[in-house]
Amino acid sequence: MKKHIVFSLLAGFVGFTACESLELDLTENPNALVDSQADVDFFLNSIQEDFVRHLDGDANFDPNDNFVSGGNTNGDGLSNIGLELTRVDNLNGRQYLSAYQGSDFNDEWTNAYTGILKDIRTMTPLAEAADQVHHIGIAQFIEAYVISSLVDFFGDIPYDEALQGTANLNPNVDGGASVYDAALTLLDAAIANFEASASSDPAYDLFYDNDYDAWVTAANTLKMKLYLQRRLVDGSALSSFQTIVDAGDYITTTGEDFEYKWGATSVTNPDTRHPRYGLNYQAAGAGDYMSNWLMNFMDTTDDPRIRYYYYRQTDAVPGADIAPNEEVLNCSLEAPPQHYIDGGFTFCYLRNGYWGRDHGDTDGVPPDGFLRTTYGVYPYGGRFDDDSFQGIGPGQGGAGAGITPIVTATLVDFMVAEKEMVENDPAGAAIALEAGMRKSIAKAMSFGSLDSGADFSFAPSMTDVDTYVQSIIDAFNDATAMEDKWDILGEQYLIAQFGMGVDCYNFYRRTGYPRTLQPNLEPDPGTFIRSMFYPSNVVNTNSSISQKGDQTQTVFWDNNPTAPEAN
Repeated sequence: MKKHIVFSLLAGFVGFTACESLELDLTENPNALVDSQADVDFFLNSIQEDFVRHLDGDANFDPNDNFVSGGNTNGDGLSNIGLELTRVDNLNGRQYLSAYQGSDFNDEWTNAYTGILKDIRTMTPLAEAADQVHHIGIAQFIEAYVISSLVDFFGDIPYDEALQGTANLNPNVDGGASVYDAALTLLDAAIANFEASASSDPAYDLFYDNDYDAWVTAANTLKMKLYLQRRLVDGSALSSFQTIVDAGDYITTTGEDFEYKWGATSVTNPDTRHPRYGLNYQAAGAGDYMSNWLMNFMDTTDDPRIRYYYYRQTDAVPGADIAPNEEVLNCSLEAPPQHYIDGGFTFCYLRNGYWGRDHGDTDGVPPDGFLRTTYGVYPYGGRFDDDSFQGIGPGQGGAGAGITPIVTATLVDFMVAEKEMVENDPAGAAIALEAGMRKSIAKAMSFGSLDSGADFSFAPSMTDVDTYVQSIIDAFNDATAMEDKWDILGEQYLIAQFGMGVDCYNFYRRTGYPRTLQPNLEPDPGTFIRSMFYPSNVVNTNSSISQKGDQTQTVFWDNNPTAPEAN
């Protein structure tokens, strides 16, 4: 067992444990406490921490967490991968086959199995013996999310035979559909536990502070998400979704959002800042490149969220506002590829200081850490863009006190809009689309207060917001083809889900929209990734799992005959 430190808004709490094993052998460390001596609260704290890392990874490869091997991804986490593939963030990979390798997912797999799921298996009998049913309910909710998201990214995964220790070191995979069924069963059990009386509540509920009515609401909403996710292969999915809507107990306001709030009380041991902040607000400047597609789309449509999503370190990009510069932006001296010209896509540089990269750009890293655009105040806790155009550094803006949005009221509105579109009710979809956009914009704008030093005379007015929302709704209603309406819905879905890539990746594969995304720089990048390679560590240690030949294998709910059009 290894020591962890809770990264929460509660500064100073430092003593919980989590079990560690590079395989699924679950062997015990003779120098540590045995499981029967462990505290249920310690286990639950570790489960909650590792769950957030499952989505957003880490910023400093802390040896005390499960994200230590690195890989090709900056900071890891499933959300990061989904954002990159859908152009919400930048993808570094001109060939999809090589963009992500099995080694890139070792941390996520280890964190899920020998972190989260193993700790749940160990904690549960201890909690049952003490009648701590609320601890168990939270663990069941988290397990349901984790196993369903593993299916979303990898397809069939070990579940029924997993986590049996030396009794089975080579667990077989279960079909993704059966794992989804197990997730729904877990959520029903979680709801029952939330509604029951417990002998004691968790010392630290990092999501709802022991409000179990809120937990029930979140569990119902996660069930809605799972039903919608499998609607292509489950004829009863939409009716099951609607049954929850009709009952009314699901997330409808942003105050009910299921999200993790990063405390930003410490930089190390543990780093309690949002990982994307920690990877970009560095002494050496920004570490990530932003998506040229999304920045351009938001800039040219006057999206009121853009100053909250992005912070520009300069007001001019070589090739656009100033002369090309080979040293800091090599592509500013290059001609765009023919398929970019034919499709009318932006290439390399954008106006107004939005300095990012195109989808698939694999250029090296020039000395542009204090020039490239970086993440803003929402949701990562960075700076509000007030045209100050200053180089960024540690502690600026919100100091990393952002959020990991997981299941939100905005997502619910977009799920309802999707259902209405599937049922050929674009008028109903327009109502839900507007509601989702307004919630998304209001939430992003509320984060401005994190950056106390910003000049908010540059903040959008309510007139700006109304004008923008109406322009999108008018375009949606005026579109005569359903495909064009889907494109508009898809574009707004991706923008609203900024910071949560699991649902972006799922939506894009499930619907195939929007078709308007910037394609890969490579004219023939290969088929879009329909599922990920299995992690190298499990393929090398589990004889029951063979590596996929490529990433074109679909997960069980994805029966689309072709990959998304915007390859």
